[in-house]
Amino acid sequence: MDHLDWKLLSALHRNGRLTNRELGEAIGLSPSQCSRRRLLLEKAGVIRGYSVTLDRQAMGLGVMAFVQVIMKGHAAGAFERFQALINSTSMIQEAHAVSGDADYILKVVTKDLPSLSTFVTDQLLAHDTIGHVKSYIALRPLKTDSPLPPFQP
Repeated sequence: MDHLDWKLLSALHRNGRLTNRELGEAIGLSPSQCSRRRLLLEKAGVIRGYSVTLDRQAMGLGVMAFVQVIMKGHAAGAFERFQALINSTSMIQEAHAVSGDADYILKVVTKDLPSLSTFVTDQLLAHDTIGHVKSYIALRPLKTDSPLPPFQP
Protein backbone atom coordinates (compact mmCIF):
# COMPACT_ATOMS: atom_id res chain seq x y z
CA MET A 1 0.00 0.00 0.00
CA ASP A 2 1.22 3.45 -0.82
CA HIS A 3 0.22 6.91 0.35
CA LEU A 4 -2.58 7.11 -2.25
CA ASP A 5 -4.13 3.90 -0.96
CA TRP A 6 -4.03 5.37 2.54
CA LYS A 7 -5.68 8.58 1.30
CA LEU A 8 -8.34 6.51 -0.47
CA LEU A 9 -9.00 4.44 2.64
CA SER A 10 -9.15 7.52 4.83
CA ALA A 11 -11.71 9.16 2.52
CA LEU A 12 -13.82 5.98 2.38
CA HIS A 13 -13.61 5.61 6.15
CA ARG A 14 -15.14 9.08 6.54
CA ASN A 15 -17.79 8.37 3.89
CA GLY A 16 -18.13 4.86 2.46
CA ARG A 17 -20.76 6.04 -0.03
CA LEU A 18 -18.32 8.06 -2.14
CA THR A 19 -18.45 7.31 -5.84
CA ASN A 20 -15.18 6.77 -7.67
CA ARG A 21 -15.58 10.23 -9.21
CA GLU A 22 -16.05 11.85 -5.77
CA LEU A 23 -13.21 9.79 -4.36
CA GLY A 24 -10.94 10.86 -7.20
CA GLU A 25 -11.76 14.51 -6.60
CA ALA A 26 -11.00 14.10 -2.90
CA ILE A 27 -7.61 12.43 -3.34
CA GLY A 28 -6.42 13.65 -6.74
CA LEU A 29 -6.86 10.55 -8.90
CA SER A 30 -9.04 9.70 -11.85
CA PRO A 31 -12.25 7.74 -11.21
CA SER A 32 -10.80 4.73 -13.06
CA GLN A 33 -7.65 4.76 -10.90
CA CYS A 34 -9.83 4.96 -7.76
CA SER A 35 -11.95 2.06 -8.99
CA ARG A 36 -8.88 -0.08 -9.70
CA ARG A 37 -7.30 0.70 -6.33
CA ARG A 38 -10.58 0.12 -4.46
CA LEU A 39 -11.04 -3.29 -6.14
CA LEU A 40 -7.47 -4.30 -5.29
CA LEU A 41 -7.95 -3.26 -1.66
CA GLU A 42 -11.20 -5.24 -1.52
CA LYS A 43 -9.56 -8.34 -3.04
CA ALA A 44 -6.64 -8.04 -0.60
CA GLY A 45 -9.08 -7.95 2.32
CA VAL A 46 -8.07 -4.47 3.44
CA ILE A 47 -11.62 -3.30 2.72
CA ARG A 48 -13.80 -6.01 4.25
CA GLY A 49 -17.16 -4.42 3.47
CA TYR A 50 -19.32 -1.34 3.67
CA SER A 51 -21.79 -0.58 6.42
CA VAL A 52 -24.10 2.04 7.85
CA THR A 53 -23.58 3.65 11.26
CA LEU A 54 -26.66 3.46 13.45
CA ASP A 55 -27.48 5.59 16.49
CA ARG A 56 -28.09 3.04 19.25
CA GLN A 57 -29.84 5.54 21.51
CA ALA A 58 -32.25 6.59 18.75
CA MET A 59 -33.03 2.88 18.39
CA GLY A 60 -33.89 2.53 22.07
CA LEU A 61 -30.57 1.03 23.20
CA GLY A 62 -29.72 3.56 25.91
CA VAL A 63 -27.08 1.61 27.83
CA MET A 64 -23.63 0.59 26.70
CA ALA A 65 -21.35 -1.35 29.00
CA PHE A 66 -17.96 -2.95 28.83
CA VAL A 67 -17.94 -6.28 30.60
CA GLN A 68 -14.78 -8.03 31.78
CA VAL A 69 -15.11 -11.80 31.70
CA ILE A 70 -12.91 -14.19 33.67
CA MET A 71 -13.32 -17.81 32.72
CA LYS A 72 -13.76 -20.58 35.31
CA GLY A 73 -10.98 -22.48 33.63
CA HIS A 74 -9.56 -23.31 30.26
CA ALA A 75 -10.69 -26.92 29.88
CA ALA A 76 -11.17 -28.46 26.47
CA GLY A 77 -14.28 -27.10 24.77
CA ALA A 78 -14.66 -24.08 27.07
CA PHE A 79 -13.62 -21.58 24.43
CA GLU A 80 -16.02 -23.07 21.87
CA ARG A 81 -18.94 -22.91 24.33
CA PHE A 82 -18.06 -19.32 25.24
CA GLN A 83 -17.72 -18.44 21.54
CA ALA A 84 -21.19 -19.91 20.92
CA LEU A 85 -22.58 -17.75 23.73
CA ILE A 86 -21.14 -14.50 22.39
CA ASN A 87 -22.27 -15.35 18.86
CA SER A 88 -25.81 -16.10 20.04
CA THR A 89 -26.74 -12.56 21.11
CA SER A 90 -26.66 -9.28 19.24
CA MET A 91 -26.47 -7.40 22.55
CA ILE A 92 -22.77 -8.30 22.50
CA GLN A 93 -21.49 -5.90 19.86
CA GLU A 94 -17.82 -6.77 20.22
CA ALA A 95 -15.79 -9.37 22.08
CA HIS A 96 -12.03 -9.30 22.48
CA ALA A 97 -9.56 -11.68 24.08
CA VAL A 98 -7.29 -9.51 26.23
CA SER A 99 -4.16 -9.70 28.32
CA GLY A 100 -4.17 -8.81 31.99
CA ASP A 101 -6.57 -9.82 34.75
CA ALA A 102 -9.54 -10.60 32.49
CA ASP A 103 -9.78 -13.16 29.72
CA TYR A 104 -12.23 -11.19 27.57
CA ILE A 105 -13.79 -7.75 27.25
CA LEU A 106 -17.30 -7.52 25.82
CA LYS A 107 -19.00 -4.41 24.47
CA VAL A 108 -22.69 -4.81 25.33
CA VAL A 109 -25.68 -2.62 24.43
CA THR A 110 -29.10 -2.91 26.06
CA LYS A 111 -32.32 -0.97 26.43
CA ASP A 112 -31.76 0.01 30.05
CA LEU A 113 -29.97 -0.96 33.28
CA PRO A 114 -32.50 -3.64 34.28
CA SER A 115 -31.99 -5.28 30.87
CA LEU A 116 -28.24 -5.21 31.39
CA SER A 117 -28.63 -6.73 34.84
CA THR A 118 -30.83 -9.51 33.47
CA PHE A 119 -28.38 -10.21 30.65
CA VAL A 120 -25.38 -10.38 32.98
CA THR A 121 -27.17 -12.55 35.53
CA ASP A 122 -29.20 -14.85 33.29
CA GLN A 123 -26.84 -15.29 30.37
CA LEU A 124 -23.27 -14.50 31.38
CA LEU A 125 -23.08 -15.61 35.01
CA ALA A 126 -25.32 -18.60 34.33
CA HIS A 127 -22.99 -19.87 31.60
CA ASP A 128 -20.89 -22.86 32.63
CA THR A 129 -17.61 -21.37 31.35
CA ILE A 130 -17.77 -17.98 33.08
CA GLY A 131 -16.44 -17.56 36.59
CA HIS A 132 -16.60 -13.81 37.16
CA VAL A 133 -17.76 -10.66 35.38
CA LYS A 134 -17.23 -7.00 36.09
CA SER A 135 -19.30 -4.38 34.28
CA TYR A 136 -18.40 -0.81 33.43
CA ILE A 137 -21.30 1.41 32.33
CA ALA A 138 -20.34 3.91 29.63
CA LEU A 139 -21.49 7.34 30.82
CA ARG A 140 -20.72 9.40 27.72
CA PRO A 141 -18.59 8.94 24.63
CA LEU A 142 -15.35 10.85 24.33
CA LYS A 143 -14.22 9.37 21.02
CA THR A 144 -16.14 6.80 19.04
CA ASP A 145 -14.76 6.79 15.53
CA SER A 146 -11.57 8.10 14.10
CA PRO A 147 -9.83 8.26 10.76
CA LEU A 148 -6.91 6.03 9.95
CA PRO A 149 -3.56 7.05 11.38
CA PRO A 150 -1.24 8.88 8.96
CA PHE A 151 0.51 6.86 6.31
CA GLN A 152 3.78 5.38 7.62
CA PRO A 153 6.12 4.24 4.81
